[in-house]
Amino acid sequence: MAGVVLKDIRKSYGQVKVLHGIDLDIEQGEFVVFVGPSGCGKSTLLRMISGLESITGGEMYIDGQLVNDVPPSRRGIAMVFQSYALYPHYTVYDNMAFGMRIAKENKAEIDRRVRAAADILQLTPYLDRLPKALSGGQRQRVAIGRAICRNPKVFLFDEPLSNLDAALRVATRIEIAKLKEQMADTTMIYVTHDQVEAMTLADRIVVLSAGRIEQVGPPLELYERPKNLFVARFIGSPAMNIIPVTISSAGPETSVALAGGKALTIPIETPASANGKNASFGIRPEDLTVASGEDYLFEGRVSIVEALGEVTLLYIDGLAGEEPNIAKIPGILNVKKGDTMRFAADRTKLHLFDADGRSYRQ
Repeated sequence: MAGVVLKDIRKSYGQVKVLHGIDLDIEQGEFVVFVGPSGCGKSTLLRMISGLESITGGEMYIDGQLVNDVPPSRRGIAMVFQSYALYPHYTVYDNMAFGMRIAKENKAEIDRRVRAAADILQLTPYLDRLPKALSGGQRQRVAIGRAICRNPKVFLFDEPLSNLDAALRVATRIEIAKLKEQMADTTMIYVTHDQVEAMTLADRIVVLSAGRIEQVGPPLELYERPKNLFVARFIGSPAMNIIPVTISSAGPETSVALAGGKALTIPIETPASANGKNASFGIRPEDLTVASGEDYLFEGRVSIVEALGEVTLLYIDGLAGEEPNIAKIPGILNVKKGDTMRFAADRTKLHLFDADGRSYRQ
């Protein structure tokens, strides 16, 4: 199996620049997930790794070999697409065996690999069925099985669960997690816009925006220590609350003034040059608690209540900014639209970003 190294990878379509110098090392056996908003370049980057898109600039290595000009069939990769791309007139067995037959593998080896992959993915009872007789989740597992049979150096997944309904997404995600454990030495690169998939499957997440890497790291590192405002708001659901503030006293602990004049001390160090500067204070909805006394972060009027049973989402007006702030409170609350509430939080959970969106937390 192999690692993947990207050095200053760039992609342009004529005068339109799509990727702007991507540098990334993916080690053998890693499960790396690319996330980002639509149009950020994550699928384009995956297709460049596969060889389905040409490289405008930079160097790409798979298993130590420069592959810029190597065709897809010789890169040692297998790709699972968003659509299942199964042959409707072939059985599950024949769909999984197709690539090996084209490569002229011997029949015994083809049979061994197909049955081994079917066993991993719990597809053995369905080997004689046509795709039309399978559920969406089973079809996607067949597509994954076809990739496994090729015994590739690198697996590429391009939003493989996006066409499934909610229940099937969960079930198939669990299957992919099991596959990851069973094939621990295999390098896997996975593209998704679903944060749950990214947080639960990835060894490392690569957050992309406008063709650039914003941050790379383990899921909880990105959640707890985002490097900038974009990552802070992109990782986590609902998104982190961001409130404009002014830094009134910089130092080992920073004092800020929220809209309305309330002062707040944040246990984050800022340089003396930050005094008087505009900044952004961040707190995740799930880190907020209902406060009854004077020790609170902010107060506001409840504009929307979403009672979900296990949690209650409160949308709060009355703070600076056009978007409402959100509190995610465990359980069921007796709260009505129009109520004014106060919210507190563990001060170690607070975030502070400078005027350019960079985190002060190191």
